[in-house]
Amino acid sequence: MCPRCSSKKATYLSTRLLWKCRDCKKQFSVKVGTIFEDSAVPLDKWLCAMWMLANCKNGVSSYEIGKAIEVTQKTAWFMMHRIRYAQHTGSINKMTGTIEADETFIGGAARFMHKHKRDEKIHGRGPGGKEIVFGLLDRETGKVRLRHVATRRKDELTKIVRENVKPGSEVMTDELLSYDGLDSEYAHKVINHAEKYVDGNVHTNRMENFWSLLKRSIKGTYVSIEPFHLFRYLDEQSFRYNERELTDAQRFQKVLGSVAGKRLTWNNLTSQEVG
Repeated sequence: MCPRCSSKKATYLSTRLLWKCRDCKKQFSVKVGTIFEDSAVPLDKWLCAMWMLANCKNGVSSYEIGKAIEVTQKTAWFMMHRIRYAQHTGSINKMTGTIEADETFIGGAARFMHKHKRDEKIHGRGPGGKEIVFGLLDRETGKVRLRHVATRRKDELTKIVRENVKPGSEVMTDELLSYDGLDSEYAHKVINHAEKYVDGNVHTNRMENFWSLLKRSIKGTYVSIEPFHLFRYLDEQSFRYNERELTDAQRFQKVLGSVAGKRLTWNNLTSQEVG
């Protein structure tokens, strides 16, 4: 089908490795309308990069991918973000059953910062100088949903819970006061981490386990992430975690099946307003 006029009449030009629409007379390739559009990188290199990003448990750096497929680091970085775009899988279906809700801070540890940088970023206790990520984990399916949030305030966190969790579900949280008010719609159970981490089936340990995997990939592989790109790395890690029961080949096929309709240009990627 022609991506411009939707005509099903097309002729393959074997000399140019392109298709030509018989109605609008425009030429096009299989890359049009996908994350590969306008890329000079051959598809075999794209598929190799896609396999690596889908299956490396702790992520893979753009330097490593660039070296493996023989492209520049800048090109590899752009390719990886386009693949992460394909890995994004939203859902309108709400989570049910038992849900763990928790938040974490992403950013450099104060003890590793230069004194001047530490004074600039760290002001007392709390998330100063760090980004906040909120997560929900469905114990039945074992899948997570993540959101990069601006604050840990009640109105922001409870709104995300209501958007993603069906009323009547069981919601497990820690003692953060921002979760007060969930009792009216959910079976809200709280674990006080100052006293213990598990009380029967009341805990957020599986969500905490996911945070350790996320931070291992960020600290060990990516090292430094700009805040306006963080949501893309969350898509990458949540995709691998949610599809962990699949084989490497099945995960690769799932990403490959999501490349259509997801074009990401360099200007959009490097604009701080995106995301």
